Amino acid sequence: MGVDAKSPGFGLSAQSAPGDELAPQHLSAPSRWKLDSVVAELRMSREVTHNIRPKGRFRRPPAREAIAAIVEGLAASLFPAHYGGPELAIESLDYFVGATLNQALARLVEQVRLSLSFASESEPSEADLTARAQAITREFASRLPAIRGLLVNDLRAAFAGDPAAAGFPEILLGYPGMTAILHYRLAHALHELGAPLLARLVSEIAHSKTGIDIHPGAEIGASFFIDHGTGVVIGATAVIGERVRLYQAVTLGARHFPADENGALVKGAARHPIIEDDVVIYAGATILGRITIGRGSTIGGNVWLTHGVAPGSHVSQAQARNNGKTE
Repeated sequence: MGVDAKSPGFGLSAQSAPGDELAPQHLSAPSRWKLDSVVAELRMSREVTHNIRPKGRFRRPPAREAIAAIVEGLAASLFPAHYGGPELAIESLDYFVGATLNQALARLVEQVRLSLSFASESEPSEADLTARAQAITREFASRLPAIRGLLVNDLRAAFAGDPAAAGFPEILLGYPGMTAILHYRLAHALHELGAPLLARLVSEIAHSKTGIDIHPGAEIGASFFIDHGTGVVIGATAVIGERVRLYQAVTLGARHFPADENGALVKGAARHPIIEDDVVIYAGATILGRITIGRGSTIGGNVWLTHGVAPGSHVSQAQARNNGKTE
């Protein structure tokens, strides 16, 4: 006989519990699972023995689904003909962009506010959080035209760099590298404006969609192209110049993690590569540490590099052919 929905038991019922048909019918959900004891122990872990959140009021985290919807709205505002839907008419583009952008930015304010509150060690007032979220979102909105300009340059680089590309629509709608770069450009702006947690969540949405992991703190110049893309990793302090092209499974990572005298990792230290302008890095290459890959260099597939190379270098697995001195 099932448990009444109004009875104690944290809302569980015999009818709805998985595997319930095998459980003794005279036992309620709490008694079957000893929920009182389990919940009490979880509370002790959460609040005392394994507490990982700041003291103070319970705070709601940002919502991943809401963030994904915001990014979709922003993408549709930046490229309405491509992401605005098949029924959109050219006469209504400005109206569509205005309405879509207004809705996305209004939602963004709330997610920025939640991210600031959730990540804060202090106890900021709701008024201060709202004011900061509105200021960040207002400045973010003002940057959208420049972000679109960067994305158009990235789009042109993809078309110029891939002989298989039939046109801009194919790249915008079908290239995972372009999807990852679009998310990165939006996330990087949020990161710069003081919403790092929200920025990281935007990047992780792209990571789950494309298999491309770009930290929003990385600095990436214009006309950036990732071909194929699966498995690309770009670390938080990486610096990438203009007209750089990466292929799948490229890693721009750290070699050493600086630590203080107590052995704790030093956060924020520069530890990822600097890639100068006009560099091509082929599939599977791994470049580690704060080293510089000089302008115009080519790094071959599956190369492992932990030292910098001079401008114009050509590095392959078989040999390192440098037109200048190796750093």
